[in-house]
Amino acid sequence: MKSRQIGILLAMLVGMAQVVTGEPALAQAASGARGKAAKVSPVAPSKQQVQAIIDEAYNKFRGDTRGKNADYIPVLAQVNSNLFGIAVVSTDNQMVTAGDVKTAFSIQSIAKVFSLALAMEEQGADKVFEKIGSEPTGRAFNSPVAVVDMPSHTANPLVNAGAIATVSLISGTSPDEKWNKILNFYGRVAGEKLTLIDEVYKSEAATNTGNKALSYLLAKYDRIYSDPFQSVDVYTKECSVGVTALQLAKMGATLANNGRNPATGEQVIKAENVPEILSSMMMAGLYDGSGGWAWHVGLPAKSGVGGGLVAVMPGKGAIAVFAPPLDEAGNSVKGQEVIDYVAQRLDLNLFSPASVGLK
Repeated sequence: MKSRQIGILLAMLVGMAQVVTGEPALAQAASGARGKAAKVSPVAPSKQQVQAIIDEAYNKFRGDTRGKNADYIPVLAQVNSNLFGIAVVSTDNQMVTAGDVKTAFSIQSIAKVFSLALAMEEQGADKVFEKIGSEPTGRAFNSPVAVVDMPSHTANPLVNAGAIATVSLISGTSPDEKWNKILNFYGRVAGEKLTLIDEVYKSEAATNTGNKALSYLLAKYDRIYSDPFQSVDVYTKECSVGVTALQLAKMGATLANNGRNPATGEQVIKAENVPEILSSMMMAGLYDGSGGWAWHVGLPAKSGVGGGLVAVMPGKGAIAVFAPPLDEAGNSVKGQEVIDYVAQRLDLNLFSPASVGLK
């Protein structure tokens, strides 16, 4: 077999694990197996292709008025429901955007993904699996019945009970130390400093009685690992961190890049922990819509009731959408439409052989 053929074959095989979106990636793919160039997928779309499809999606769905803002957290009901932004960040740090991608909003439940990553950094994947679990509950994300019924009593780190327990696992001599560690970690994943939206935190702290009840229910079953109410308070703060659609896409791209931030080059998340994180997102990332999302879209994703939604394309990059109106399950209506559309147009569904060029 000629050396060029061997190089292309190696690039295809390795590219399944590390795919880079954009023109430089495509240019490297043609160079075969010379050093790092071999770790590039020959099926990655060009930046122009991605921009064209993002623009199509933005124009196609911007007029959709379905859904409504979350109102059980009073301050979220006041967010402008017409805000709409789409951002894509590739594993080689190329960026494609449309709309309101620099408007900050509260990360809400998307924070659960990155606190899970931090707990795994400290405790290891096996210990987190033992302490938290990884099973869909089949019930609402804030269900106390799920805590009682599930043998693990937390079920998975992306429902509220599991997320509060995850926060309780993270080390710290005080709640402030733990909170600052979490905030700093989120900033490293994003590649830039993030801050608390104090107005959101105060609004949530005044209405989080249900989460406090969950924390004490976890204590009944010895499934919370530091003070229950302090864990709830830190959890409330992490949900109140402000991000933009662009920053959220950067956080997703760090996961897509095997835990290495594409902009800073820092290995923020251990590469061996990424598959478990993404599997949790696939199983429970969109509340009661997770099964339908896996069926139709096939990308690990996480939503938040602040209107954010991020989907990870392993080895390629991430796409994030900000659009506050939610469906009944608590997921951004436009966010789901956009990512579904882009995934279909670019053959991104992980369960389809087309995602690695087999058509």
